[in-house]
Amino acid sequence: MINVVLFEPEIPVNTGNIMRTCVATNSRLHLIKPLGFSLEDKYVKRSGVNYIDKCDYQVYENIDEFFEKNKGEYYFLTRYGHKPHTSFDYSNPNKNYYFFFGKESTGIPPKILKPYIDRCMRMPMTDNVRALNVSNTVAIMVYEALRQQNYKDLLFDEPHKSKNFIEES
Repeated sequence: MINVVLFEPEIPVNTGNIMRTCVATNSRLHLIKPLGFSLEDKYVKRSGVNYIDKCDYQVYENIDEFFEKNKGEYYFLTRYGHKPHTSFDYSNPNKNYYFFFGKESTGIPPKILKPYIDRCMRMPMTDNVRALNVSNTVAIMVYEALRQQNYKDLLFDEPHKSKNFIEES
């Protein structure tokens, strides 16, 4: 199972986009408080369109509660990482993979990262940008894991159109 973990997310639009990505990819979302918004926020709902009710998500009071309740392989997307996100093996669909993303303003605190320094990664980019938008980074990371799992249980065709839609139009 692919799990997206948002540590203290601050921007509702990002979380709404991430919820939509999780629904599209059968990924589970974990939100660690404090949240910088209410899940009832109109911006969360607008970004998630009408998919939020289909999102499998859990909210935790703090990081300790998250770690107590979730076991698996933890990976951290951080500006402190030295390995690219493609350098790890996420190919076993029977494992629980947890991809952590920090709050938009400050990321994941070093004290959380330190025990997992060998599982910290950074997406390669130029020196003109400190970091990508978190919702974009989540999508890139989740789809890399799905690619390694041959897109298990995902559709390759739009569900409401025939495969020959363009030819038939």
